[in-house]
Amino acid sequence: MQFKNIKKGFDYLFLIIISPILIILIAFFSLLIKIFNPKESVFFIQDRVGYKGKIFKMIKFRTMYSSSKNNLFTSEDDARIDNLGVFLRKFRIDELPQFINILVGQMSLIGPRPEQVHFVKVLTGKYGERFNIRHEVLPGITGLAQIEHGYVSDFDDYLHKLNLDIQYVNSFSLLQDIKIFFKTFYVVFFKVGSR
Repeated sequence: MQFKNIKKGFDYLFLIIISPILIILIAFFSLLIKIFNPKESVFFIQDRVGYKGKIFKMIKFRTMYSSSKNNLFTSEDDARIDNLGVFLRKFRIDELPQFINILVGQMSLIGPRPEQVHFVKVLTGKYGERFNIRHEVLPGITGLAQIEHGYVSDFDDYLHKLNLDIQYVNSFSLLQDIKIFFKTFYVVFFKVGSR
């Protein structure tokens, strides 16, 4: 059996196991976001580039003011992030709704983070077709670049992140995914590299 099929099976098995807790958490934080920001929408839905360059709508909890402009890089003390959003991002709670993207087959638990359509054009122009190597696998909620690299502040910094994504694709294996899976818990609980 190919690893891609094993990986997809693991994604669905993980979803089944955590679905009761996941439903409660999504309902709780949806209510919390509405209480803190009654005029804002709970979810932030945005076009992202996924597997084989296909565009899909990625779902997150809203953590920024709706009037915020899309910048290529997000800083640790980004003024666009609201007060509750700071907490949600520290523990990556804002990513929970993306399990819906996994359910419909647009994302995986582990893989390169999907970028915005406009940013992909910018980054492809900067790094060439090498950038699109990251689209050879399903994008993920967490990944090698997320656990090994912190904030990306400029293009040179992003190159390091891109190299990690390419390393992940080239070393595509069950062992690598297991390591990333367990290391993600360390990153989340110790708030290392959250963005």
